[in-house]
Amino acid sequence: MKITWVRWLLGVFALVLVGCSTADNEMAGGNIQAINHTLSNINWLSVNGYRADGGGGRSCCIIMPTKWRPGLKAHIEWEVDTDPYAESPPLGTKEFRKFMKVHKAKYQHHRTIVNIPEWRGTESCDLKVHFFTCNQVKVTTSCWAPSSPNYPIRVPMGMKEPSVCPK
Repeated sequence: MKITWVRWLLGVFALVLVGCSTADNEMAGGNIQAINHTLSNINWLSVNGYRADGGGGRSCCIIMPTKWRPGLKAHIEWEVDTDPYAESPPLGTKEFRKFMKVHKAKYQHHRTIVNIPEWRGTESCDLKVHFFTCNQVKVTTSCWAPSSPNYPIRVPMGMKEPSVCPK
């Protein structure tokens, strides 16, 4: 909670600092949203150093330009629990703590860099990070809801990891 408050203050401070810049360099704060299309659990993610919850809700905040420009990239890191429904001993027991130590050692960490697709004018609505099988990632700033036929990423949810991933 304390870290979130500090990050919010830093984000506001950053917005104040860039508030006097030219229109081409204006920045604004927005949310990060994880959309998981896999059967694994995304524990957390980070986009350009801004950390967010991987549980599917929106997390504050990421600072991005108000106008798209060529070359915008998202440096994404994330942690995956490939067995989120593993049966565990009762919570709070010594056995549970031992189980979690072994379970957490199996978490996978990934990173990638993806292009942030173009948006027109000031139409950017948060940064939505889509996680697919084979550790593939796409991002969008679309203002449409993911359930809308106008949403740019139309991939089913609950995708099972293939036995072999394409290279």
